[in-house]
Amino acid sequence: MKQIEPVVFPLNLGMATILNAYCINDNLSDAATFYYALLSDTQSQLQQGNLTMTGEDYNGWATNDYAYNWVATQIDVTIIGDYVPPVPEPIVPTEDVIVDEAS
Repeated sequence: MKQIEPVVFPLNLGMATILNAYCINDNLSDAATFYYALLSDTQSQLQQGNLTMTGEDYNGWATNDYAYNWVATQIDVTIIGDYVPPVPEPIVPTEDVIVDEAS
């Protein structure tokens, strides 16, 4: 997944900050279809769709970054970096646990 410049959706639907994309079909000759989704910070899906890469774009596709950049161009969003999921806060005990060994 990639982090993108925020895209505000109308009617208070939310703000997309994450682009997820992956190949769902490649004929290994001249075309590949990609699924994409625009997600909020909480990974709620705000938009999704499929795009087909052909021609020179398909011939140039050799890396995941190439595919992500191609998808971003097709849907007019700007990638600003890799998406790094938040790390949950560790659970820290608030008091010592006393074990009654007599039980």
